[in-house]
Amino acid sequence: MTEKPPGHASIPATATATATATAVRAAGAAAAVLTVAAGLGVRAVSGGEVAKYAGDALYTVLIHTLVVFLVPRVRPLTAAGTALAVSWAVELAQLTDLPAELSRHSTAARLVLGSTFNAPDLFWYAVGAALAWAVHTRLTARRALAHV
Repeated sequence: MTEKPPGHASIPATATATATATAVRAAGAAAAVLTVAAGLGVRAVSGGEVAKYAGDALYTVLIHTLVVFLVPRVRPLTAAGTALAVSWAVELAQLTDLPAELSRHSTAARLVLGSTFNAPDLFWYAVGAALAWAVHTRLTARRALAHV
C-alpha cells in the first residue's frame, strides 16, 4: 500500500475530476461570454472588413469555448479542430439555399448560419481556431503545472 505524505487529505479521484470539470466548464462559459462581448465590441468600434473578419475568427473561438463547456476534458487540438470543422461546415452550407432561407425567417438562424458564402471566411475561421488552440493549450499547461 502506498503511504500518503503527512498533512495531505485523501480526496477521491471522482471528487477531484468533478471539481476540475466544473472549473473547466465555468471557464468555458466565461470565455464564451467574453468572446461574444469581444465580437460586439469589435462591431461597435469598427466596421467593414475588420469587423467582419474579426467576427469570423471570434465565431470559431466561440464554438471552441462551447466544445470545452460541453466536453471539459477535451484536448486543445481536438476542440480547435471541431470548432474549425463546424465553422467550415456552416460556411460551406451557405453554398446551398438552406441557410439563406432559414435566415429570412429567423434572426437567430441568420446570426448562427449566415446566408452568403464568402471564401475568405474559411481562412479567418482557421485564424480563430489557431487562436483558441493557443489560449487553450497555454491554460491547460498552466493548470497542469499548478497541480504538480
